Amino acid sequence: MIIRKLRLQRGWSQDQLSQLSGLSVRTIQRIEGGQKPGLESLKSLAAVFEINVADLEREPDMNDEINVTDNEKAVIEKVRAIKDFYAHLISYVLVTTLLFAINFMTGTGYMWAWWPAMGWGIGIISHGLSAFEVLNFFGPDWEKKTD
Repeated sequence: MIIRKLRLQRGWSQDQLSQLSGLSVRTIQRIEGGQKPGLESLKSLAAVFEINVADLEREPDMNDEINVTDNEKAVIEKVRAIKDFYAHLISYVLVTTLLFAINFMTGTGYMWAWWPAMGWGIGIISHGLSAFEVLNFFGPDWEKKTD
């Protein structure tokens, strides 16, 4: 909802907005979660944000373009990269565990499951370094590079 965006633009926590508006933190959480606020809550929030109550009540039209700043885009991309890394890590752990279980159940005496675990592990390490921007060889700076 628009209230969350207005709060984040000002760098306020829900607790800070609660203190400024006189509403409880739980009320702010409910409003940001999509629950329709009462008129008194809207008036209080509108006063804090210094906008009209009508602007807070207006739901963005699905055809309206949502303006996202470059900073917000960068944060969204970073969170998406970290989320993708964790999904990759979970699948690695599950599949590798399954491979080791199969290796032990077949009882061949040769631990072949180490090979895919090590190979995929290198990919996991590379993905983690990139997601957390420790080593970012192919990041935005690389894309902008013109030699």
